[in-house]
Amino acid sequence: MQGSPPIQAMTRTGAQILWECLLREGVTDVFGYPGGAILPAYDAMLDYPIRHVLARHEQGATHMADGYARASGRVGVAIATSGPGATNMVTGIATAMMDSSPLVCITGQVGSRLIGTDAFQETDITGITLPITKHNYLVTRADEVAPALREAFHIARTGRPGPVLVDITKDAQQASADFDWDAAAPRLRGCRPPAPPDPAVCARALELLNIAERPLTLAGHGLQLAGAEPALRALAERAGIPVATTLLGIGAFPASHPLNLGMLGMHGEAWVNQAVQEADLLVALGMRFDDRVTGNLKTFAPRARKIHVDVDPAEIGKNVRVDVGLVADLGAALAALLPGVLPVDRTRWLSRIHTLKGDAAVRDIQQLPDDGHLYAAHVMHDLWRATGGDAVVVTDVGQHQMWEAQYYRHETPRSLITSGGLGTMGFALPAAIGVRLARPDAEVWAVAGDGGFQMTMAELATIVQERLDVKIAVVNNGYLGMVRQWQEFFYGRRYVATPLVNPDFARLAEAFGIPAVTVRARADVVPVVRAVRARRGPALVEFQVEQEDSVFPMVPAGASLDEMIRRPSPIVETGADA
Repeated sequence: MQGSPPIQAMTRTGAQILWECLLREGVTDVFGYPGGAILPAYDAMLDYPIRHVLARHEQGATHMADGYARASGRVGVAIATSGPGATNMVTGIATAMMDSSPLVCITGQVGSRLIGTDAFQETDITGITLPITKHNYLVTRADEVAPALREAFHIARTGRPGPVLVDITKDAQQASADFDWDAAAPRLRGCRPPAPPDPAVCARALELLNIAERPLTLAGHGLQLAGAEPALRALAERAGIPVATTLLGIGAFPASHPLNLGMLGMHGEAWVNQAVQEADLLVALGMRFDDRVTGNLKTFAPRARKIHVDVDPAEIGKNVRVDVGLVADLGAALAALLPGVLPVDRTRWLSRIHTLKGDAAVRDIQQLPDDGHLYAAHVMHDLWRATGGDAVVVTDVGQHQMWEAQYYRHETPRSLITSGGLGTMGFALPAAIGVRLARPDAEVWAVAGDGGFQMTMAELATIVQERLDVKIAVVNNGYLGMVRQWQEFFYGRRYVATPLVNPDFARLAEAFGIPAVTVRARADVVPVVRAVRARRGPALVEFQVEQEDSVFPMVPAGASLDEMIRRPSPIVETGADA
C-alpha cells in the first residue's frame, strides 16, 4: 500500500506471496473453484484472513467478482484452476471487459516444463483472453508473482477499469522466493494517469454549451465509475440541461429529478429518442455511442453538435464523429467546465420535451392498468413500490432487464447492476452474490428471466452455503422472451427454439433449502414482496407472467432512433404507448 512502512524481504512460496499481495491490496473476499493446478494456492489460503466463496461454476465465480466490483468500486477477485476452470471464466471476463469492471482473475497453470506439451488440463488461457482483458500475465517463477499481481491491480483500477488475468504455473506456486512488497511496486513504462483537462478543449466545449438552445446530456456508466454524479447534477441544474441515461448510466442521476428524462436507445423512452433527434447539442459523458444507443449512425442526432468526454481516448470519435473530444477523468473534466457554464433559460426546450412525452407519463403514477393478467411491467413497477426504490437490483438480460430499466426508478448510484455491453444471460444470480458481499447492509434483489436463471441456477447452493440474504425474482413467461419478441416482429411469429419447458422454480428453490412462493395475480405482488422482505435470509419468488408480451418502444436494428415500433394501442395492460 502507498505510504506504508517498508517491509523487510521474507522468503515465501509463490502461493503464499499471492495471498500476501491480495491482503496488501485490501482484498477481503475472493470467489473461486479449486483444481489441481491451483491447489498450492488453495492450501496456502488457510493461513490468511481472506474469505473464499465457493462458486458452483467458474463463470459464476467471475460474475460474483464482477458484481462485487460494480457494487463497491473496488477490484473484484476470481480464482480458478487451469484448462476448463480457466476457460469457464471467459464469459465472465468478457462481460467485465465490455462494461469496464475492474477484476483480477487468477488461474493456475500446468508446470512450466509442461507448457506446450498438451498436458492434462493445459490451455493457453493468456492467448485466449488477450482480446478480452486490459492485460494478462503468464507467471512461471515465484519471484514474478508479486510484481505481476501489483501491476494487475494497478491496471485493473486505473483509467478506464477492466479485467486483468494472471496465470501462475503450479511450480511457481510451489517454489520459494524473497517477497519484498515495496520492490514489487509497478513500473509500467508508457502507463500514465489521465492528464488534466486541456483548457483549450474545455473552452471550445463551453462555447458550444452556452449557446445551445436544445442541449441534452447523455449520462453513461463512466460517471459512476468516476464518482462524478454530484458534478453531473450541478451541471444539469446550473445550465437547465435535461439528462438522458444509457442502460448502465441509470442511477447516475436521480430518477425523480425533473431534469431526468429516462433511458434512451433501442428500448429507451420514446420521448427521449425523439428529443435526441431534435437536439442541437449532445454532451456525452462516459458513454460509448454503441449501436443500441444510436440506432442508424447516419441518421443519429442529425441536428446536434457533439461534445464527448471520456477517460479512454480510444472512444473519442470511434463510432460517432464529435465536434469536441475531451479526454480526461470525468470528475476532473466537469470540475474544469462548471465555472464557465452559464445559467440559461431553456424553458421552451423543456416544454417541447414535455409535449413529446404526452400520455406516456402513466409510468409516473402509483398504479398501472390491471386487466386481471400479470405482466412483467407490473412486477417491476410493484417491486419498486414495495422496496421504496431502495434496493440494489441485479438483473439478468432480456425483456425483464428492459422493463426493470423502464419501471424501477433508481435514485442512487450503483443501484442497478446489469450486463450491458455483452448482454450475458446468467449474470444476475451470481453477480447478486458478489453485490451482497460488497454491500452487506443493502437489500439485494436478483431479477432474472426463466431462461437466464437456468443458466446459473446452481449458484443457489452458493447462497445457501454462504448464508447470504439475497432475494430472487424469477420472471417466468415460458419463453426466451427477447428472442421470441424478435421472432414475432421480424420472423413471422415462427417461434423456433424459444418456447421453454421449465421446472417448478419454487420447488427447485425449496430443494436447496430456500423458501419460495409462486405469484400469478397482480394483487399478490406487493404483499408477497413485503412478506419476503420481512424475513432475513434468501427467498425466491416466481412470477408467472403473460407469455407473449413485448417491450415497447423498440428501435429495429439499423433503424433511426425516431423509427420506433410502438405499442399497438395507446393504453394497454403494461400501461403506456411508450
